[in-house]
Amino acid sequence: MLLTETLLDTFLSTRKESETICAPLENEDYVVQPIEDVSPPKWHLGHTTWFFEEFLLKPFLEDYKIFDEDFSFVFNSYYETVGKRDVRADRGNLSRPSVQKVYTYRYYVTNAIKILMDEVQDEKLLQLLEIGIHHEKQHQELLLTDIKYILGNNPLLPAYTNSINEHKEESHQQDWVSIDAGIYEIGHNLDSFCFDNEQGKHKVYLQAYEISNKLITNDEYLEFMNDGGYSSFELWHAEGWDWVCKNQISSPLYWHIIDGEWFNYTLEGLQKISGNTPISHLSYFEAFAFAQWKGYRLPTEFEWEAAQHYFPWGDRWEWTESAYLPYPGYQKEEGALGEYNGKFMVSQKVLRGGSFATPANHTRSTYRNFFHPHLRWQYTGLRLAK
Repeated sequence: MLLTETLLDTFLSTRKESETICAPLENEDYVVQPIEDVSPPKWHLGHTTWFFEEFLLKPFLEDYKIFDEDFSFVFNSYYETVGKRDVRADRGNLSRPSVQKVYTYRYYVTNAIKILMDEVQDEKLLQLLEIGIHHEKQHQELLLTDIKYILGNNPLLPAYTNSINEHKEESHQQDWVSIDAGIYEIGHNLDSFCFDNEQGKHKVYLQAYEISNKLITNDEYLEFMNDGGYSSFELWHAEGWDWVCKNQISSPLYWHIIDGEWFNYTLEGLQKISGNTPISHLSYFEAFAFAQWKGYRLPTEFEWEAAQHYFPWGDRWEWTESAYLPYPGYQKEEGALGEYNGKFMVSQKVLRGGSFATPANHTRSTYRNFFHPHLRWQYTGLRLAK
């Protein structure tokens, strides 16, 4: 647990960073929701604020006056315990409250948290504040990826900024890291912050394996495409092949072929594909098919964690072959926060590592991200194992 003063400073800097991410936006950008999985930026700003109001201010700050009674309905996400909420797919219908009112809400709650921290010293409060900070950091990553999807599906393909590099090359040579068979400890040791799905430190036995020290690049993925990867049904899971055919998928998300050359939409606008940068915006289905084509496989999350000291990571969320399941001894938090992770442990795949969009001091080697296999709007890539 961080010291109170440091924790408050982290809270304030985190709140400021969310607003910095949104600074390049036009008012119209704040409301758009192209698909259900992408939330409008205005909703993210309101939801992260509601979290602090609901879980910290209402129970801990005496005589706290709720900013707006309707905001719990529109800015709750999936907490059944807290009450009724707006349907996720309808978040783009929120022309009201206005962007300005949401920012006023943010300042109101942020100031109230500062008052709360001056008046109350409680261990449970500090734990909730730390969870709230990391919750907002999660939404900062979602803000960047949702903004990219919003602008990347605008027919004008406008740039979000001209000063951000989301595609950095890995300069080292590809090699295979050999890991001996044996028993390995998996999970968080609780000496610093983690989410509950990382808890339940336990031992697993792993067969001997090798794992690549480098992520798959755009050039490598182009070889798969040029060799008919998207038309070779034998490379795909049945569900993945159905997804390819139904949605007419023939390239990663944001890729466009123009006059025979491949481009991809980036936060800096449309750019030529950089062949040596790690591939991004792949579904699990595509990552699996590529590994099949290469004659290798994806690592399990346990293989990834046991080997993570031997290669750089953090530029792409990496698909693993592991289903998202609880660790031995896993226990959900009491109350509404028990809904944070546990109820999603079905039909999803684990990703490890973090990405270009993950905020500083937020990811760690035990972090377990999770998505449905068809989703690819996050910075998702892969490394191979054998």
